[in-house]
Amino acid sequence: MVRIIPMASSIRPSLSSFRLYGGSRLCPSLSSYNPSRRLSLIGSAIPQSHLFGLKASKLFRGESCTGVVAAGNAAQASTTATPENILEWVKNDKRRMLHVVYRVGDIDRTIKFYTECLGMKLLRKRDIPEERYTNAFLGYGPEDSHFVIELTYNYGVDKYDIGTGFGHFGIAVEDVAKTVELIKAKGGKVTREPGPVKGGSSVIAFIEDPDGYKFELLERGPTPEPLCQVMLRVGDLDRSIQFYDKAFGMELLRTRDNPEYKYTIAMLGYGPEDKNAVLELTYNYGVTEYDKGNAYAQIAIGTDDVYKTAEAIKLSGGKLTREPGPLPGINTKITACLDPDGWKTVFVDNVDFLKELE
Repeated sequence: MVRIIPMASSIRPSLSSFRLYGGSRLCPSLSSYNPSRRLSLIGSAIPQSHLFGLKASKLFRGESCTGVVAAGNAAQASTTATPENILEWVKNDKRRMLHVVYRVGDIDRTIKFYTECLGMKLLRKRDIPEERYTNAFLGYGPEDSHFVIELTYNYGVDKYDIGTGFGHFGIAVEDVAKTVELIKAKGGKVTREPGPVKGGSSVIAFIEDPDGYKFELLERGPTPEPLCQVMLRVGDLDRSIQFYDKAFGMELLRTRDNPEYKYTIAMLGYGPEDKNAVLELTYNYGVTEYDKGNAYAQIAIGTDDVYKTAEAIKLSGGKLTREPGPLPGINTKITACLDPDGWKTVFVDNVDFLKELE
């Protein structure tokens, strides 16, 4: 439902009239909206002539549209809410990680790899030739109940810079060794052979998809959410934990410090790791900034109220890149923000999201 722009992607399949151009949002004209399109909230499409050479800070910097986009938003926001009430409301909001959005150089090649090697299902695919991008949603169950992947292919762009900030995705499998053998047989790249994690007993392996995105395979029993992690690196772990707790209402599930290898991780989410997708934040000793590249885009999260969500983000020191409100020509309400490290998240109205899936 939310679109990162093509570089072209969407959180919902089609708000193609919105584009993040070099990271900034261009206001669309109403005449350009095609009501037959599904919502592509925050796409990942970027004009090819401007695609490369962009600094990560520019690519992910968003500026809110004014005028028609913002019209009426203030009237819909609550005027009686207090900061205390807003932050308390966040804890009780019905939130769920909906999907993660990123860009690939050959969407059919990636779909083939994910379905044949990782056991995902192609949930839907949509081509927008007038915008010169294609979207595909893949996962282990329907979008209304599972965390899924949204791929974006921008016509003519076959390579992206993943950068140093993005870490990996996590997939829970019942037999890591068998999964790795299958991936090898299909020509996949294994970067860490199956074996116990350093300092523990959990069996893991690491692989790379055709674009170089890393996947950690974690050996677990049956789980309702096999696509279980998104790992991002941050420059101040305590600051990030506080932000995701206050602004996003995420629970700190656990932390683990590894002084021998000079890093600390924190797992945050909306439920236990064995049943929900979680955010894994990694702090490497002494590293405060990372290059985010132009490949990874954002995570989408469902909320019951984008207006209250935006207020909580502001109160928690987050930066809004899209003021809360309905998308022009579509009633789906969204808001978008950056965390203290510049990682982007889009919040989507829960009811509107389900309508977009119909």
